[in-house]
Amino acid sequence: MQTVLSIAIDALAYGMVLFVISIGLSVTMGLMRVVNLAHGAFAMIGGYLASYATRDLGLGYAPAILIAVIATAIIAVPIERLLYRRIYGAPELTQVLMTIGITFCVIGLANYAFGPTLKTIPLPELLRGSIDLGFRAIATHRLFAIACGLVVALGLWFLIERTGFGIRLRAAVDNAPMAAALGVRTHLVYAISFAVAVGLAAFGGVVGAELLPVEPYYALRYMVTFLVAVSIGGAGSIPGALIACLLLGAIDTTGRYLAPEYGEFFFYLAVIVIVTLFPRGLAGRFKS
Repeated sequence: MQTVLSIAIDALAYGMVLFVISIGLSVTMGLMRVVNLAHGAFAMIGGYLASYATRDLGLGYAPAILIAVIATAIIAVPIERLLYRRIYGAPELTQVLMTIGITFCVIGLANYAFGPTLKTIPLPELLRGSIDLGFRAIATHRLFAIACGLVVALGLWFLIERTGFGIRLRAAVDNAPMAAALGVRTHLVYAISFAVAVGLAAFGGVVGAELLPVEPYYALRYMVTFLVAVSIGGAGSIPGALIACLLLGAIDTTGRYLAPEYGEFFFYLAVIVIVTLFPRGLAGRFKS
């Protein structure tokens, strides 16, 4: 029973962290039709900034998260304006080459600025302990990661379904030329959506640092993982991304607990099976 509970909590925490990081990639792929392989690089930037803020500037965990999210989003604005807008609607190979190039540039700059070593983000005292259930203690940070995932999922749902920006976003998703003709500033919608997506990546990179360590080649190491989560869930689908991340998190965590010698074998076996059964993903795009 204790093993099952441990697997369930770790799987849920890992799945939620994967969701927080990946949902931004799902938005950019579903809205802008860009295969953004540099998404993990922005999560890496967030982790590096949070580590610098806590370890070098002596700031607390919460201010470090704010700095990481806001600074990463600010960094993303000119990148979207100068680079990403040039590949909207471009062939997928062009998008892949551009975003891979951005990834390597970010890795090089981050290693030059912060050094080529593993970056840790000290947790506050509140998140270091555990909660005793009587028969099992659960790490507080795991529960925090799960709560963050739920808040992000609900927040995005509210943004998409219950706000004026969400209406314009869904209009741009369905028919960008028509939305622009009706007065929707699609470029502004793209820029804001990209900044939000990147901010979420940075947030996930910080919150998930205990599960996905921030190291020099973070952006490359987890690139395929993030892309797989989006592909399985269906680009542009919040429910699909959440279900896919929880499912993949459960499979990967269970495999590592019960058969660690197989590494990521079960994770990618599950990907092959799911893609075979659901070639268009578990869900489609944003729904009105």
